[in-house]
Amino acid sequence: MTLGENGYDATPSWGPQIVGPGTRFRLWAPNQNEVRLRLSGDYAMTRRHDGWFEIYIDEQPFGSPYGFVLDDGTVVSDPASRQQQTDVLGLSVLTNPKAYRWQHLQWQGRPWHETVICEIHVGTFTPEGTFNAVAAKLSHLASIGVTAIELLPIAHFPGNRGWGYDGVLQYAPHTAYGTPDELKALVDVAHGLGLMVFLDVVYNHFGPEGNFLSQYAPAFFRDKHNDWGQEIAFEQQPVRRYFIDNALYWLEEFRFDGLRLDAVNEVKDDSSPHILEDIPSAVRGRITGRNVHLMIENPPNGTDLLVDGLFTADWNDGFHHVVHRIVTNESSGIFAKFADDAFGKLRKIMSEGYVDAGEPTVSNHLPPSASLQPTAFIHFLQNHDQVGNRALGDRLHTSIDEQTHLALTAMLLLSPQVPLLFMGESYRDNTPFHFFADYTDELATIIRDNRAPEAENFGGYPEGFSATDIPDPNAETTFLDSKIDWAQSETPEGQAWSNQIRQLIEIRRERIVPHLLDAQANSGKVLDAPERCVFVDWKLGDIALQLRLNLSKKEIALGSKLGERIWPNSKADTHETLPPLSVAFYIQERAD
Repeated sequence: MTLGENGYDATPSWGPQIVGPGTRFRLWAPNQNEVRLRLSGDYAMTRRHDGWFEIYIDEQPFGSPYGFVLDDGTVVSDPASRQQQTDVLGLSVLTNPKAYRWQHLQWQGRPWHETVICEIHVGTFTPEGTFNAVAAKLSHLASIGVTAIELLPIAHFPGNRGWGYDGVLQYAPHTAYGTPDELKALVDVAHGLGLMVFLDVVYNHFGPEGNFLSQYAPAFFRDKHNDWGQEIAFEQQPVRRYFIDNALYWLEEFRFDGLRLDAVNEVKDDSSPHILEDIPSAVRGRITGRNVHLMIENPPNGTDLLVDGLFTADWNDGFHHVVHRIVTNESSGIFAKFADDAFGKLRKIMSEGYVDAGEPTVSNHLPPSASLQPTAFIHFLQNHDQVGNRALGDRLHTSIDEQTHLALTAMLLLSPQVPLLFMGESYRDNTPFHFFADYTDELATIIRDNRAPEAENFGGYPEGFSATDIPDPNAETTFLDSKIDWAQSETPEGQAWSNQIRQLIEIRRERIVPHLLDAQANSGKVLDAPERCVFVDWKLGDIALQLRLNLSKKEIALGSKLGERIWPNSKADTHETLPPLSVAFYIQERAD
């Protein structure tokens, strides 16, 4: 065993290992008496007392398919496969981790406070739906000032199309998107453009098809289930290592700049330390010399994961929900909580972070969200969930006027929280984004039947529509109809909107970003404001950033004590009043 910093075993436990002139294959199969490696023939593996089977061969047959033969003759892929020959049910492929020649090894990432994210689904970001095609489109995002892209999960999932949250081979990039080296090339191109690349990972369950772990390693899972599948038994050391190794694998071998852990509230672990403490510890201990950022989606809003150097920021769904409630009047499902005093809740979110006190995940100590820097919260007007789970997959701007949309977008991009755009939002793409999958038979029926409850939870049905109008998630046309339309980015309307985004991000970069590191605890302050307005000031070091939002239908007085207006950047004097459905930002030098 080779120990790295923090005593972490630096030798990966899962997947093929290149050792000297040969290769070691390993599988944790405590429920098996015999396991054979299938690689141009079958070879008996040595069983250790802890349930691991191993075999060392004195060659490195890169590109060769391999798998494992269980007691009953079933052939399974490597659960830590780096590449699949076909799909999740096929054989794995031995890859050369050092074959790719990086062009931007000097890249050290970017500090978190510079982050402006665009969320991307690889399969629908381009007509081709590949890593190579994504790389070819990144110059558009870089040109408008985006500093990071975030890929929806790419770990191999069943079928050819899907959102990726039902992955079963956590180490293998999805074959339909391209090879591991093509993924590395995507990251490399992004770095050359000054873009960070984040990856969405799912550590709370495995998908329902193609996962054979329970057959030969039932101890990998608990008896309990969450909404998506069996809970994972992180108290088992091999299981723990599977996920810690996985986080390091993406960050080290592919040089990702960060990870976003999906629904961490469903990552259950009775161990001490918790797996959500061990992963950040391993990452911080192993990866030095460049910026790496760890994000979470944590619906219960527990601040304990955002302190003591654990995670950098949380997706703050509350911002989306309350803004959507205000501008659409939808009040069912996820919006019901924000039906009353929506503007009061928005003021609290903008000034303090969360609406609620939250629930703990790894400790009983919950600092108030106001004690965190504003950059601990990622805000968005829409993302894959908030669009794709709607009945018709409609984007926000298709149901509100452009003036209101511009005001909301300016609030998003100029407030001190970290902004996230959804693909196509940079030019107001009108293409819907649906939920889609690639299942058949009973699983297809289950997935299809679940769409109506999801739609009802995400705003219900537009007038004149019902559950029968929801596109079949398993139909290929539903996937194809979700591909964004790049032709819209070339229209006068698309270019005009992109220019607005570019201006806003440039103002953020020049006037706000230099002060974000100086934001201290309790930096936000809510000021008295007229009805349907939000007035918030943030202390950012030696300046105050002042937000004045007016979502009413009448002009309102702003009062005094305003600094230099940075948005809108027209010459018109609007210091005394604010037009309907608009927003203004000011910077004032602080005297205290």
